[in-house]
Amino acid sequence: MIHTVLKMKEVSIEFPGVKALDSVDFTMKSGTTHALIGANGAGKSTLMKVLSGIYDHYTGEILIDDHKTNIRTPKEAQGCGIQIVHQEVDTALIPNLTVGENIMLSNTVNGMGKRQFVRWKDLHKKATVILNSLNIHVSSKKLVSELTLAEKQMVLIARTVSTDCKFLILDEPTAPLSHSETKELFRIVQELKAKDVGIIFISHRLPEIFEICDEITIMRNGKLVSHEFVADTTTGKVVEQMLGRELQEQFPKKPSQIGEKIFEVNTLSDTDKIRNISLSVHKGEIVGIAGLVGAGKTEFCKALFGEAKIKSGEVKLRGKVLTLSNPYQAVKQGIALVPEERRKEGILVMESVATNLTAANLGAFTRPFSFLNRKAEKQKALELIDSLGIKTPSEEARVQNLSGGNQQKIAIGKWLIADADVYIFDEPTKGVDVGAKKDIFELICELAQRGKAIIYASSELSEIMGITNRLYVLYDGQVAKELETDLTNEEELLFYSTGGN
Repeated sequence: MIHTVLKMKEVSIEFPGVKALDSVDFTMKSGTTHALIGANGAGKSTLMKVLSGIYDHYTGEILIDDHKTNIRTPKEAQGCGIQIVHQEVDTALIPNLTVGENIMLSNTVNGMGKRQFVRWKDLHKKATVILNSLNIHVSSKKLVSELTLAEKQMVLIARTVSTDCKFLILDEPTAPLSHSETKELFRIVQELKAKDVGIIFISHRLPEIFEICDEITIMRNGKLVSHEFVADTTTGKVVEQMLGRELQEQFPKKPSQIGEKIFEVNTLSDTDKIRNISLSVHKGEIVGIAGLVGAGKTEFCKALFGEAKIKSGEVKLRGKVLTLSNPYQAVKQGIALVPEERRKEGILVMESVATNLTAANLGAFTRPFSFLNRKAEKQKALELIDSLGIKTPSEEARVQNLSGGNQQKIAIGKWLIADADVYIFDEPTKGVDVGAKKDIFELICELAQRGKAIIYASSELSEIMGITNRLYVLYDGQVAKELETDLTNEEELLFYSTGGN
């Protein structure tokens, strides 16, 4: 088989105050899986946005089989056989259309100039053929709004196959997926490889890279660091190349000064997923909520924050029963939530770093009967940027232009001013590199040492084991088991997470 060769040469791009890419080279062949990795802010997503036509103000060259191509728009990229599946799949799909309509969207739109009507029967027939070819068991007539996150991702991949796709970019594709869903995705990746599609795989999960990828390109600070075969390197070497230094012990020392019980949940049920959950958190304690994707972790966190309707049960803080009918009440009563979907729910992407960091407690920067004290806001924002190690050109930079790890630090940092009693973290390291993870773990342990009650919800069982004092395993919206972290292991957590009894 003759493979198509993709080359990016001397690619550079700048944004106000930031040189995001500095003369980067990238080469790969169709029919292979190529990992593109680096710490948050390394430039990997920016490089792929250049390749997929999202950014047009770059310098350098893109060549396919040594023929120079001028990719400046997504349509031009698709014309060259290059497609991208973004991490936020909801932004790329139209929820009120069917699966078939979303899969055939490009064909339908491009064909409207030739005819003014759509043959719906033919559309669904073609979409079904594509779904069947990838062994995706979803009806083409089902509304996208009714799909799971994993199914939406499969639909996006099916859409790429509906066109002549030679290179498919997957940006953090496994971040929202369960173990079984990840296996299904990997099966589809292998099928696409067999059809001579080149897969560019962006991920922070190194075990997956070593399982699925043939080659690996590592970036750091907007530059190429190395390019080699996965079989010729190791996890330790990759981490060192990503960070530019050796990674020390990832998890800080767990809090040991555990005080009295200050937060209680008694037989809590919501109107959807959560059933009769009871737990407690002591002052200075980090309590884990472990479970696989779909176990009810996010629903439980949102119920505690007043975002989901509570059907029965009660929540107490320092012995007082709380009224949690909305997030405003939760914040007023001392509860903070760092949500899983940070771009949709945790930050204001179009606003500045300073605005985001002070948003949860504007009262501290407002004089009575006056306007916002910009000077005080800026001073506090600069303090937080320094203490949290947020990489940003200035406090006025838009949050949407920062890396995922820095966005997550901002999502956490805004609550430090509010000085809550209970901090709830829902998948706080999702899409975050190993270096930024360590910073987040240290920040959470520091909060616990200040006497805060911490709830840490994650499907990453190694993180639950590494940072918590005690944990509850959720399965199907209920507590399957309560365990002391030091007296259990990942195998036992996985046993209860999968319904073991």
